[in-house]
Order: sequence, then structure tokens, then C-alpha cells
Amino acid sequence: MNTNSFKAKRDSSPRESNQMVFGIRAVIEAVKSGKEIESLYLQRGLTGGIFLELRALIKEYDLTFQQVPVEKLNRITTKNHQGVIAFISPIVYEKIENVIPAVFERGETPLILILDGITDVRNMGAIARTAECAGVHAIIVPSKGSAQINPDAIKTSAGALYKIPVCRHDSLLKTAKFLQESGLQLIACTEKTNEFLYQPDYTGPTAIIMGSEEDGISNDLIRIADHLAKIPMFGEIESLNVSVSAGILIYEAIRQRMTLK
Repeated sequence: MNTNSFKAKRDSSPRESNQMVFGIRAVIEAVKSGKEIESLYLQRGLTGGIFLELRALIKEYDLTFQQVPVEKLNRITTKNHQGVIAFISPIVYEKIENVIPAVFERGETPLILILDGITDVRNMGAIARTAECAGVHAIIVPSKGSAQINPDAIKTSAGALYKIPVCRHDSLLKTAKFLQESGLQLIACTEKTNEFLYQPDYTGPTAIIMGSEEDGISNDLIRIADHLAKIPMFGEIESLNVSVSAGILIYEAIRQRMTLK
């Protein structure tokens, strides 16, 4: 497994910091120029012609945003934000619809990681580092309810987030169904099963689903998963850090695949 074709594309782009852009016109121009918007905050009740232009762009580009009180915006910056603040992502997001065919065309067996509700940036970075080291082909995250890809996440990943494709999609359920239609099995890491992680066969095209430590994997994803797998626990502490759990499942997949060689 390798991601060289995607690495070349990603590494050729300038590596920006998690840059803040504020002011309606400035954000409009950032969107028009093709910048990846990591997060977008709009003041509640904002009106006016130029704001309507921004709303039209948000719809056109299918951008995720949050409507917040002006007090939150004022906490982010004391400058004249005009009710609009955006953060530009330091990475370029991929589309899983492009990643999967490319992996098959290279004659490789896809290994994908889906992160459902992982909101801690350091967990995100640690998971990405392990995934890149193991040759995972892509990480999929939701547009809402996921950790920001910011400098902390990049640092924790040791730069892996610049190298491994990260795919951001509005609906993890639809994306997971697309993976199944593309021939991938879904293996969900959850305690809601009697099957241990060693029992599924990871040697075929596979997507591993990890959930947050607080809420786990959503019921919708649990219902469509092909296998549920849990990590055996023998101590008094009932759960592992999600980045550790992800590493355990990823390397079980690698162990099985190496056994075939």
C-alpha cells in the first residue's frame, strides 16, 4: 500500500497555517479563490446585500457554517470582523470518490479509516500519524462534529496530515454506503459485540470505523457495518484512548495482510 500519487499532489501545494480571515468581503474573496474553509462563523441576524452575496457563495460551494452570537466572534478577534470569521485549512481535502478508484487502479487493496465524532485535535493528529505510517489510503471525517485540522493537529501528526489524504463529507452514512457499493467491507470498533477484533478478515478491501470515547460510533453506522469488533480489555479501566484503539485495529489489518505475502 502507498499513497504516492496523492502525496505528490498534496506536497506540491504551499503549506499554510490555520489562517484566520475576517470581514465579509475578505471571506468572499477567500472562498472565490478556492481556499479550503476549515470553519466558518456567521453572526446571527446578519443582513445586507454583501452578506447575501456571501450566503449565495456558501450555498454554491456547499460550505458548512455555524451561526453564533456576536459575543463569540468578539472573543475570537477584537478587530472589525463585520459578523463573519473564517479559518482556512492548512490541508487540501480530497474526495473519497476519487481516492478509491485510484487505489484499485494501482492494484492495491483499499484500507480506509472513518472517524465518527473525533473532536480532539491531538487524537486526530495521533491517529493520522499511525495511519500514514501503516499505509492507510485515506481518512474520512464528517463536515460537522470533527476535530479541526489546525497547527496542533498537524504537529501531533508529525506532518502526516500533509501526506495522507483526508476526505471530508457531509454524511458519513452515505459515504460508508458508497464504500460498500465500491466493494469495501465496514468493520466498526465497538464494545456492542461479542466478536473480538481478531476475528474479521481484513485482507480484502476494508474501511475501519472508529468512534469517540464519549459517544462511540453512531447507531446508523453500527447498523450497516459488516462486522462489529471489540478490543479485549482485562484491566479496571474500561476504555482505551481512541488513537491507541485505532492503532490496534489498523495494525491487525496490516498483520493479516503481511501474512498473505
